[in-house]
Amino acid sequence: MNMEKKLVDSVIQGIKTLYGQDVQAEQVQLQKTKKEFEGHLTLVVFPFLRASRKGPEQTAQEIGEYLQNNEPSVARFNVIKGFLNLTIASATWIEMLNGVHANNEYGITPVTEASPLVMIEYSSPNTNKPLHLGHVRNNLLGNALANIVAANGNKVVKTNIVNDRGIHICKSMLAWQKYGNGETPESSGKKGDHLVGDYYVAFDKHYKAEVAGLMEKGMSKEEAEAASPLMNEAREMLVKWEAGDAEVRALWSMMNGWVYEGFDETYKKLGVSFDKIYYESETYLEGKDKVLEGLEKGSFYKKEDGSVWADLTAEGLDHKLLLRADGTSVYMTQDIGTAKLRFDDFPINKMIYVVGNEQNYHFQVLSILLDKLGFEWGKGLVHFSYGMVELPEGKMKSREGTVVDADDLVQEMVNTAKETSQELGKLDGCTEEEANNISRIVGMGALKYFILKVDARKNMTFNPKESIDFNGNTGPFIQYTYARIQSILRKTAEAGIVIPSALSTNIELNDKEEGLIQLVAEFANIVKQAGTDYSPSIIANYVYDLVKEYNQFYHDYSILREENEAVKLFRIALSANVAKVVRLGMGLLGIEVPNRM
Repeated sequence: MNMEKKLVDSVIQGIKTLYGQDVQAEQVQLQKTKKEFEGHLTLVVFPFLRASRKGPEQTAQEIGEYLQNNEPSVARFNVIKGFLNLTIASATWIEMLNGVHANNEYGITPVTEASPLVMIEYSSPNTNKPLHLGHVRNNLLGNALANIVAANGNKVVKTNIVNDRGIHICKSMLAWQKYGNGETPESSGKKGDHLVGDYYVAFDKHYKAEVAGLMEKGMSKEEAEAASPLMNEAREMLVKWEAGDAEVRALWSMMNGWVYEGFDETYKKLGVSFDKIYYESETYLEGKDKVLEGLEKGSFYKKEDGSVWADLTAEGLDHKLLLRADGTSVYMTQDIGTAKLRFDDFPINKMIYVVGNEQNYHFQVLSILLDKLGFEWGKGLVHFSYGMVELPEGKMKSREGTVVDADDLVQEMVNTAKETSQELGKLDGCTEEEANNISRIVGMGALKYFILKVDARKNMTFNPKESIDFNGNTGPFIQYTYARIQSILRKTAEAGIVIPSALSTNIELNDKEEGLIQLVAEFANIVKQAGTDYSPSIIANYVYDLVKEYNQFYHDYSILREENEAVKLFRIALSANVAKVVRLGMGLLGIEVPNRM
């Protein structure tokens, strides 16, 4: 914001003139004036008391008088203790609005050839079951984070690592072989990921029955679990898979193929996509090689049983297993392999992993290991750690009765949006196609906004009904305000009114108008802060504050019925720029805004 920079320069000049002292720009702290005081920006004068050798109030008074006489953007000032509250002139605000108006992508930093490359990993599903509510939070956070990092002028590569190997998928495969009678997504009409998930549940049911039967014959729980023929068959299948057995591999490819088709459908509904997908079946061997290379270099050590370990006691952690005695890899090994492949594919400057907070320790260790193995970005990797998401009790139980399925949730949201919108008369006069599209936009907007407005680090309860409310801090409230402004702009165009590229600075603004321009202009800083803090919730809550302020302004003042032509044009332009910033801000969260509602 150029105005703040101009003010900082004027304060520096003022202190030089008044007290003959040089101060640095870092010492000039301007903040938004608190609501209860008059003014727009407040200067903290305590850092200048050494230069002035006077009390805080007198120093503030002198700097205020200097600015009022020498800085055209300062209209008036008042002093509260050691704080100098500055009221910015109307003309300066209008110039600022002209600046925002001239830039269609206001607040977004363009990417250049020289921009650093940030890779963001999110989603990371297993191929034995469909995506659930936890994955929804992960995907929405990952996608929003990618948009925000890109808006801060970085090249972004969105990536996914699919956990497509291991005992979990063998359980689904074995159950399908035993109980499936050749059922396919086509023959059953089920989505592929749901079909495979059903067999995972079937395996579990039969396995539990087997264990219970063995326990009745006098075995302990541990003995029964070890003796379960079904579990042993699944383990044998995994050994065959590792050995490249043609039959097992063919079954694995077919069933994983079903799952990917199902995932793609869900990703599409969520508006989420990836630039590059990695598969653990292709990365785990690379990880083994990297670990053995580290062993040769002396970064790791081998125990008598042949297992390979990292000693992290120097970093204040413990000893970490990297390869089991039988040579099979652990999750950490796979992550190292994936990192190697990604580094071969892209010149990564920074790596962000969007993974739940139960993995905090894992990423602390991974960072150290990648650094030891020579990956430049290892030390600075970011684990974007987020909390659990739950539902209020008794809402939307899914197939297994414990996990909330992502597809069910999306369908429920769109249906609820349709019902709510119909009750409120927001779909009156719409064609069936328009009504369905608006319901999709509102339902998905409600879901995404409700999840993204919460600080990611916190656990949260997702309440479907509450999220679709058209009042309060919700997606639909914001979307409805956007649609309302679009309606004003349509009427403006119908009346033949054209917003000039530069508005006249000769009008006196009221407090609400000045406050709104200040909020709109703040968007650029908000995008930067969200990028620095890796925090989508900062953008969500900013957009809500902006919309809330705009609605009060809309309620208190005429726009199209305003008699003074210059004021009318200004208010239309102000409305258009509020809408633009809402569209850009919601866009960063992956949320669509409707033109009519």
